[in-house]
Amino acid sequence: MIGTIIRKEILLTLKDKGAFFWLFALPILFIVIFSSIFSGAGSTTYKIPYFDADSSEASSQFMERLGEIKGFALEAYEGGSLEEGIKEIRDGSSSYLLVVPAGYGELIAAGQPAEIELYRDAVADEAVAPVVALLESVSASYQDYKLRSILAGMGQGEEAIHAIMEPAISVKEVKENASKADTVTQIVPGYTVMFVFFIMINMIQNLLKDRRSGMLSRLQGTPMKPIHYLVGMWVPNVLVVLIQSTVLLTFGRLVYGLQLGNPLAIALIVLGLAVCATGIGLMLALLVSSENMGIALVQVIAMGGAIVGGLWFPYDFLPKVVQTIGLFTPQYWAQRGMQDVMIRGMDIGGIGLTLLILFAFGLAGLGVALLRFKKFALKTT
Repeated sequence: MIGTIIRKEILLTLKDKGAFFWLFALPILFIVIFSSIFSGAGSTTYKIPYFDADSSEASSQFMERLGEIKGFALEAYEGGSLEEGIKEIRDGSSSYLLVVPAGYGELIAAGQPAEIELYRDAVADEAVAPVVALLESVSASYQDYKLRSILAGMGQGEEAIHAIMEPAISVKEVKENASKADTVTQIVPGYTVMFVFFIMINMIQNLLKDRRSGMLSRLQGTPMKPIHYLVGMWVPNVLVVLIQSTVLLTFGRLVYGLQLGNPLAIALIVLGLAVCATGIGLMLALLVSSENMGIALVQVIAMGGAIVGGLWFPYDFLPKVVQTIGLFTPQYWAQRGMQDVMIRGMDIGGIGLTLLILFAFGLAGLGVALLRFKKFALKTT
């Protein structure tokens, strides 16, 4: 009898073109779009528009020095006068404009402090921050050069100057990840996890359809136990999620070179995710009063969980309160587990907690569905 229900569910899923769109086409489209947008995020070149009001040799040398720094590209302002450039910032059509004021070269030649002006939009902090950091770095290097010149003029030797100018503290960057972390390792597993939960829409529709057709009422008069029916409805959807996740991760591997890490560990996480999403789907189907209500709740769970679980943005970038909420979502644990394997090189031994939580969510959903089954089956609408 369970086999009959499983076959029925598989046939219904294969006939449902909408399910294929939600589970396969749409997530691939999202992966392609967002990977294309953010694929160059790690090698962004910041364009710095500038206006040289001094036009001296010193100002040209300053601009040349800025242009040599990797990640920044200088572009001479071609909009006309300085006043027009400032007006563009006030109007919001430009974020910032670097200005070398008249007299800069004379002050430098006289050994006096000179100012570089950065006109900026007061609300464009994120866009301006890298440019400000760059200018502060260049300013520090000029100060370093000036101090070295003063020390040399005082008769200090090169070794003594080097010892005096040696930084008291240096930063050593130690990378601990076994594999390279990039936008692909955020986007592909993130959207895979997010769209897995849309299987719940299919489950809600099919379970409510069985009730409306009178099938559940007829099953009440047979020896079939509720657990047998629920397992029959559960297994096909678990298989669909396994196929869906395999397709999306394989797509990421073939198209974007996603490093999957330990295959068995990833397979177990996908299995745990499938059990989790479909278990919650069973629970929702037996709790909601209508199909529209069920679809709305799925949207909240899928989208809300994606936000607080770190599927759209790296978890560390989220506010502390949101991070705390995310710890209680299966999306967070599924994403963390996948990234532990893909980025940090973990094997099965390192994802035990992730698997425990995912399977616990799924089995808890099944438990609630069992408790609700009799009341659900007796409803006629």
